Amino acid sequence: MEQQPTSGATVGVRIALDVICVHSYLGYTRFTRAADRLRAEGHRIQVEFLPFELAPGAGTEGAPLLPVLERTFGPQAVRQTLQFAGQVAAEGLELHYERAVATGTFEAHRLIARAARQGRAEAMVERLFRAHFTDGLHIGDSGTLARLAAEAGVTADDPETAGPVPESAAETERLRTELDRVRGLGITGVPVFLIDGVPRLTGSQPEAVLLSALREAVRSASDG
Repeated sequence: MEQQPTSGATVGVRIALDVICVHSYLGYTRFTRAADRLRAEGHRIQVEFLPFELAPGAGTEGAPLLPVLERTFGPQAVRQTLQFAGQVAAEGLELHYERAVATGTFEAHRLIARAARQGRAEAMVERLFRAHFTDGLHIGDSGTLARLAAEAGVTADDPETAGPVPESAAETERLRTELDRVRGLGITGVPVFLIDGVPRLTGSQPEAVLLSALREAVRSASDG
């Protein structure tokens, strides 16, 4: 998905999301389908991911998600979660909440930033979503992140680094600054789609809406 045609218009898209947010997963899946249609027509869709933490500062010890939801929000939250999983199955998403792991996502966002520097952010984001929601993997665990990075073709920036997610103070500070900057944009929930020349779109928008917005951005880029 990272390789794109060289002809046609170029559209920049920034997407704020969190990889443990089901609405981010659904919205991003719909977006990729819309973007793939434009790419097939010869346009370039350049995607940048903006980090957002649903639970800032949450630990990465890992715990079964459904009991955590029940303790935090009550049994109704679990029922709604499972009901939603059934609804989105029609769109091809497999959400296995019975084995999902609750965790903080700071390290996952650090890995996405690294993947972006290597031109593999889209593949990395998709793999992290699938790991959390479908495979039941603990995406806050450094060993798990290392395996997922390898699957997505993401390597360490520094050949001397032992793994793809090093404990770099500078890298940590950059990510914290970016998280603050994203919230400073007035983003308080995700997903949010910031498409060149198009009003901000918030939430898991229908694929048709995202496609229409991308086509509007293409027209604007072509006219410019």
